[in-house]
Amino acid sequence: MRLNAYDKALRGSIYALLLLLSFVTFYPFWNSLVISFNTGSDTALGGVTFWPREFTLENYRIVFKEDAIFQAYLITILRTAAGTALSMFFTALFAYGLSKKGIVFKKFYMVLCVITMYFSGGLIPYFVLIYQMKLYDTFAFLVIHGMISVYNMIIFRTFFAELPDGLEESARIDGCSNYGVFFRIVLPVSGPVVATLSLFTAVGLWNDWFTPAVFINDQSLIPLQTMLVQIINAGTTATLVSNLNSYAQSMVQNTVTVKALQMATMMVATLPILLVYPFLQKYFVKGALVGSLKE
Repeated sequence: MRLNAYDKALRGSIYALLLLLSFVTFYPFWNSLVISFNTGSDTALGGVTFWPREFTLENYRIVFKEDAIFQAYLITILRTAAGTALSMFFTALFAYGLSKKGIVFKKFYMVLCVITMYFSGGLIPYFVLIYQMKLYDTFAFLVIHGMISVYNMIIFRTFFAELPDGLEESARIDGCSNYGVFFRIVLPVSGPVVATLSLFTAVGLWNDWFTPAVFINDQSLIPLQTMLVQIINAGTTATLVSNLNSYAQSMVQNTVTVKALQMATMMVATLPILLVYPFLQKYFVKGALVGSLKE
C-alpha cells in the first residue's frame, strides 16, 4: 500500500521522535562508559562526549585492585541469585493457592495483600522487628527481605487462574498431589511469566542499595551497589587510591580522579545485570501478556 505525503511525514516524525528518545536514554550511559576509559586529568578539562580522548585502563585497574570490590561483587551475586530463587518459589506457591476456586476467605486474604502494597508500618518499626529477630547485619536478611512480592503474586495468580482446568484434572487422575501438580504441570507451562518476573526481581535486588545501607553494618556484607553509593559520595574513593603502593601512585596520581573512579565502578556494577536482558528478551511479550493459554 502506497503512503501519501501526510502518512510519510507522520511516520518520519514518529521515527525521529523515537530516535531522539533513544539517544536521550542511551547517551548518559554511553558517556559514563567513555569517561571510565578516559584519563581523569583529561576528563577534568571537559569536552569528553562520544569517545575517549586519552584512552586508559588505569581506572579499572584501580577498581579491580581493591579486594573489597570483589567481596561486594560476591555478596551481590549470591544475594541476587538466592533472593530471586526464593522469591519466585514462595510467591508462585502463594499465588497458586490463591488462584484456586473455593478457598475459604479468599477475598479477605487478597484484601490484606493489597493493603500491604499501599501501607506499611514504617522504617523504624521494621528496623526494630529485624533487630529483635536477630537478622540485623546478616546475609540471611539480604536474601529474605522482600521475598514475597504482592505485585508479582497478583501476576502469578492471574496467570494460574487462566490455565485450563483439564491440565490439573488429568494430572490428578494420574495420581499427582497438589504439590505434584504445581511442580510438574503448572510451573513448566509458566516459563514466560516466571522468566519475566525473575528478571524484574533480580534487577531490583541487584540495584538495591538502600536496604543494605540501613540494615547492614558489616563491611564484608555490603553489596556492590551500596559500595558504589559510598564511592559516589567520595567516602571510600580516597581509600581506594591510598591502598595502592607508592609505585602505582606515582604512575596514576596525575591521571586518575574521583570522577573517573566513580564512572569505572558504576560500569563494573551495571554491565553484568544488563547482559542478562538479551537472554530473556524472548519471554517479555508472553510474560507481560499473562495468560495466553486457553482451553
